[in-house]
Amino acid sequence: MTSTLPPIGVGTDQNTALEEDFEVDHDAAVETVLNALEIGYRHVDTAQIYGTEAAVGEAIDRSDVSRSELVVATKVHYQRASYEDVLDSVETSLEDLGLETIDLLYVHWPAGTYEPEETLRAFNELHADGVVANVGVSNFTPELLDEARELLEPTIFAHQVELHPLLQQRELQAYAREHDHYLVGYSPLVRGSAADVPELRSVAERHDATPEQVSLAWLIQREKIVPVPKASSAAHLRENFAATNLELDPEDVERIDDIDRERRIIDFEFAPWNR
Repeated sequence: MTSTLPPIGVGTDQNTALEEDFEVDHDAAVETVLNALEIGYRHVDTAQIYGTEAAVGEAIDRSDVSRSELVVATKVHYQRASYEDVLDSVETSLEDLGLETIDLLYVHWPAGTYEPEETLRAFNELHADGVVANVGVSNFTPELLDEARELLEPTIFAHQVELHPLLQQRELQAYAREHDHYLVGYSPLVRGSAADVPELRSVAERHDATPEQVSLAWLIQREKIVPVPKASSAAHLRENFAATNLELDPEDVERIDDIDRERRIIDFEFAPWNR
């Protein structure tokens, strides 16, 4: 059973608008994951709604990296979150991924057909049956986290949210520390806008690094916070992975911590903070 997460993961989402008719570039997704595994990534993040589970599975099958070294995470589609749909869709995820066990299964959004009692009952069964090693949630508020913690038999292993210097999620960081779960950050590069943040540019110049690497290092250096940046090229994958070796000084971290501007990138109407 996975008890820790590697310091950085690779995201595989090609469809940030959640469009149902979006066409996934399967070969490109396979190449991305293969390149990531060769570079040294050992945490792969996908989701049913991304349409990349089959590509992740093909890359894992083609890679020389041992399955035991990998953490594979996926998420239940928010429109397939009823009890029966969770069980059926996870079976499909396992087939597409070519796996016997999912290391980390998230509730993707507390929206759509998500009903806490029924959705999480399915998660409890999947965990008890050994089909899912760890359970997580994504895009939850503290109140929804409290509810999930009461209904889940296994403890929450990870909470995935948008997380970067312009959306620091201080309340959720504190919640994760209090309840000892990982906070996994998507869009950690501010959706390609890290270079537009003066504080990141300044710190990057001091360390002969890129603003993107600084944004990632700022997250990585915190206890149990794991970014899952996306990258389409091997060069960008290598650049992101190099952030694991970038040591920011305390004053660097403080300067980024003190950013008081906020920009949320992923902000669907059905998101719990909009209700």
